[in-house]
Amino acid sequence: MALKCGIVGLPNVGKSTLFNCLSNAKAQSANFPFCTIEPNIGVITVPDPRLETLARIVEPQNVVPTTVEIVDIAGLVKGASKGEGLGNKFLGNIRETDAILHVLRCFEDGNVVHVDGSVDPIRDKEVIDMELQLKDLETIESRATKIKKIAATGDKEATKAYAFYERVQTTLSAGESARSMELEEHEVPMMKELQLLTAKPVLYVCNVEETAVVNGNNHVESVKAAAAAEGATVMIIGAAIEADIAELEDPEERTLFLEDLGLNEPGVAQLIRKAYDLLQLQTYFTAGVKEVRAWTFPMGATAPQAAGVIHTDFQKGFIRAEVMAYDDFLSFGSEAAVKEAGKLSIEGKEYIVRDGDIMHFRFNV
Repeated sequence: MALKCGIVGLPNVGKSTLFNCLSNAKAQSANFPFCTIEPNIGVITVPDPRLETLARIVEPQNVVPTTVEIVDIAGLVKGASKGEGLGNKFLGNIRETDAILHVLRCFEDGNVVHVDGSVDPIRDKEVIDMELQLKDLETIESRATKIKKIAATGDKEATKAYAFYERVQTTLSAGESARSMELEEHEVPMMKELQLLTAKPVLYVCNVEETAVVNGNNHVESVKAAAAAEGATVMIIGAAIEADIAELEDPEERTLFLEDLGLNEPGVAQLIRKAYDLLQLQTYFTAGVKEVRAWTFPMGATAPQAAGVIHTDFQKGFIRAEVMAYDDFLSFGSEAAVKEAGKLSIEGKEYIVRDGDIMHFRFNV
């Protein structure tokens, strides 16, 4: 399953620089608003040391990692919900994504102008939050007007929907995002059907200077406090430093550079994993001499559902799954050795797939 994340933020916060680090596609990056006119799209591989280890053991003809699609969406300004700047295009593009990577400028640099004249990540966050909330209010008010007439006839489903729409409307009018709402079971599909911008999970990415990449700074602390209030995740990254790391082709040079900064890995690798966590996604593997491959599946998926990620026929005709734990495969060194040790399990339709499972599906169509 393809994961699509939209990078958003005010102009000149480091969005396009970060995008360039994540993708081989080169977005225009310049010191002025709206330097990214059309959304730039890049498909990047998800770093997973387990896949590399499996490939070393199996020595397959082909190795296929799982991927993430990253969309660098044009900068937003106040009034976007009413079509100011590139507002309508921005809001349309973000609606198509699964998650939001909200980049906030948390660094001081007189050479990089800020669209509002000063660095204040909380103000910047509130500008985008408000624009998304206003657009969602338009959506919900339109839906509520239509459903109210049907509810007035005594239709039970319409009455339920109207009550829910009113609750969403109250939340948005209070300056809160739809994702902050606690939903009852019957409300979950209704929220999904609305496709609200503020219902999407968000990761706040604090773009900092070199000296703050490990421990952050005062700006980061203020973002953490604001994010905690809405149950959102925060991570620290230095987009300019990531650009330098991306230029280093020699693995040894890259490792030394990271060590000098006090980092174990590039920030972009951590960002991708956090995006996975944000959407509650996990990875299972298929491993054979022809191909070792990583597959993305939603946490809590059953074996047939996971099989459907490969092909819908696998899910429809599912018979059973042969499952090995990654650690067991590592310990014994081959599928044959895992079988001999009695560590390969045969699982049916009720099996809940675990992160890192190595699977082989039996099916009949």
